[in-house]
Amino acid sequence: MGTSTTKLTRKIQLLVDLPTQEERKEALSKLYDWQYNCYRASNLIVSHLYIQEMAQEFLYFSEGVRYKLLDEKKSENGIFNRSRINTTYRLVSDRFKGEMPTNILTHLNSTLLSSFRQNRDAYWRGERSVKNFKRDMAFPFSFEGVCGLRYDEEKHIFRFRFFSIPMVFYLGKDYHETRKLLHRLMEGKLKLRTSHLKLEKHKIFMHAVFEFEKEKHKLQPDKIAEASLSIEYPIIVKIGRAKLAIGSKEEFLHRRLAIQSARKRVEAGVNYAKSGKGRKRKTKALERFKNAEYNYVQNRLHVYSRKLIDFCIKHQAGTLVLMNQEEKIKIAKEEAFLFRNWSYYDLTMKIKYKAEKAGIELIID
Repeated sequence: MGTSTTKLTRKIQLLVDLPTQEERKEALSKLYDWQYNCYRASNLIVSHLYIQEMAQEFLYFSEGVRYKLLDEKKSENGIFNRSRINTTYRLVSDRFKGEMPTNILTHLNSTLLSSFRQNRDAYWRGERSVKNFKRDMAFPFSFEGVCGLRYDEEKHIFRFRFFSIPMVFYLGKDYHETRKLLHRLMEGKLKLRTSHLKLEKHKIFMHAVFEFEKEKHKLQPDKIAEASLSIEYPIIVKIGRAKLAIGSKEEFLHRRLAIQSARKRVEAGVNYAKSGKGRKRKTKALERFKNAEYNYVQNRLHVYSRKLIDFCIKHQAGTLVLMNQEEKIKIAKEEAFLFRNWSYYDLTMKIKYKAEKAGIELIID
């Protein structure tokens, strides 16, 4: 039986909520220190986990030696003086004590241990190397790191403290949807699960993971909706005698190809654009068209997937089957035009998310 909840990840920019430039700079510097410490801690944790797992290979024990990666109090052959998960936590906790919140270290340790266990067999066979982390890695935290979340009615912003640092959510163009999620979080209608903070070019982004109850609809599991993704129509769906074509080739490709043509014309004239601030100024118009194409495609795919799921809910179809999808993806990869302009994978992922949220079982044939 499936779970009754689903998760949604949103990338939200954060701003330091302090009055002076010096204070904001100091807060940002502290975040960079935490990120650097997480980078060091991650490499230490996976190195120790690997050594623990490969102890017999490294130390070349005799056949009479028996050991288990367990607490010596719980097993006769245990070689640890504490639980295994606590070995690596105490390692990084002792080293970075007082330099960063322990909440971050706790979730970093549990996340890496879970990932290590998933790849343990590949490590043992020599088919995979131990992970190596980058200095700009995102670091995890739980809802405890988001303290005192409140809505400022006067300035229409959400304020909170990221551990000890005052922050505000910068909602940008995705204003209404993110606002609703944050209001529901404040009201306790959804939960914030282990999320990540990422520093990119002196900007702060939270990859927030929201968990909420799935939508409850009167669906019949034995009622099947058969959907097909094609070049002529983005989606064709059939439920019994009911049939619906969602979008069309002309409607989807016409606008996208028009944006691409405009971009090519701008690209041809970049060398003649006014200079003065280097490459960024010359390619400003080019970036605008690039973003316009991406936004248009994402909007269309959201609309198509939403209409598909609404059609399934209307006819109470509890199972959705995407027909012959593997074969169509293979054909699209062989055709340069289709591979470039027909976003099969993105559309499939959006259908998958919306189907899970509505409680519809998705089968990809």
